[in-house]
Amino acid sequence: MAVAGMALLLAGAAPAAAQPGQDREAEAAEAGEGEAGAGRTQGRRLHRYPLEAGVDIVGEAQTARASAEETLLDVAARYAVGYEQIRMANPEVDTWLPGVGTAVRIPSRYILPDAPREGVVINLAEMRLYHYPEDEAVVEVFPVSIGRRDWSTPPGETRITAKIEDPAWYPPASIREEAAERGESLPQRVPPGPDNPLGRYAMPLEISGYLIHGTNRPWGIGMRSTHGCIRLHPHDIAHLFDEVAVGTQVVIVDQPFKAGWGEDGLLYLQAFPTFGGETPPRRERLAMAVEAVSAALGDRDHRVDGSRLRAAVGRQDGRIRRISRPGAAPVEAARRAE
Repeated sequence: MAVAGMALLLAGAAPAAAQPGQDREAEAAEAGEGEAGAGRTQGRRLHRYPLEAGVDIVGEAQTARASAEETLLDVAARYAVGYEQIRMANPEVDTWLPGVGTAVRIPSRYILPDAPREGVVINLAEMRLYHYPEDEAVVEVFPVSIGRRDWSTPPGETRITAKIEDPAWYPPASIREEAAERGESLPQRVPPGPDNPLGRYAMPLEISGYLIHGTNRPWGIGMRSTHGCIRLHPHDIAHLFDEVAVGTQVVIVDQPFKAGWGEDGLLYLQAFPTFGGETPPRRERLAMAVEAVSAALGDRDHRVDGSRLRAAVGRQDGRIRRISRPGAAPVEAARRAE
C-alpha cells in the first residue's frame, strides 16, 4: 500500500476521550490516574481455550486476591480482563482500594458469540475480541475498548488489510477540533513512540478509517472510549499481530444476549448491558434474549425455564446463568453439534 494511502487510512484512529456522562472512576482509569502501576502486566494471562463440538461455553471461573499495592485495575490487567467487565463482576469492591486479601471475581467464562468460528469476532456489547487461530480447534479471548456513543464502532463483516509496526498517527481535522474544544492541541502527525495513541501495532480494516490497534494508555482497556477503532492492551495486540494474517476475516457483532450449550448438555444465557443510547424497555430486551435462545435451540427439543430467562434479562451483569428447566433432559453432544 502506498505511503500516502496508509497515512490517510490511519487518520481515522484516535486517542481516548472521556464519554459525556461517564463516571469519575472511568474517567480516572482512562486518564491513567490512581496508582502509577495500574497498567502493569507482569504475568498477564492469555485466555486460550480448546473448542469442543456442541459446546458453546469456554473459560473458567477464577477468583483473585488483591494485594496491598493493587487496585481493581491492576487485578484486571494481571488477569487480562476489561475495566467494565471486572467492575460489573465486583460491584461491591472499591476500584482504587480493594483491600488486602479481598476476593475479586474474574469474569473469564464466556458463551461464544453467534458468529462463524473463524478469524476474528468482536462482540461490541461485551467489549471482547475472539480469535480463532487457523487450523486449530481453540479460541483466544481478549478485552477491547470500542467506540463511544458519539463515535460508535460499526457492526459488519470486514477484513484486515495490512499490518503496520510502529505506525504514525495522522489525526483528522474533526478530532483536532474536538481536542481544541477541550483546550488541547494535536499536531497533524504523531510519530511512532510513547506518545502515539496507536501503540506499537496497527491493523487497518476494510472499513475506511477503522483499525485494530494497541495503545499507549492501557489502563482503560475494556471501556467505550475510542473514536470507533478497536483498541487492545499492548501485550494482547503484540500477540494477535503475530498470529493473524493480512486478509483475515473480522466479524463485528453487537450481541448483548448470548445463549449456548454447556458441556452438561444444558442451555445457558449470558446477558450484558445494551449500548447505544437509552436502555430499551424490558419487553424489547426480553425479545432480544428470546431470539438468542431460539437461535441456540434451533429445532432441538429442550425445556427452557422462562423465570430464569427473565431473571437473567433483568440483571444483565455478564454472568452465565442456566436457563434449562430443573430436570430437563440434557441434549447429547452430537445433537448439539448439528
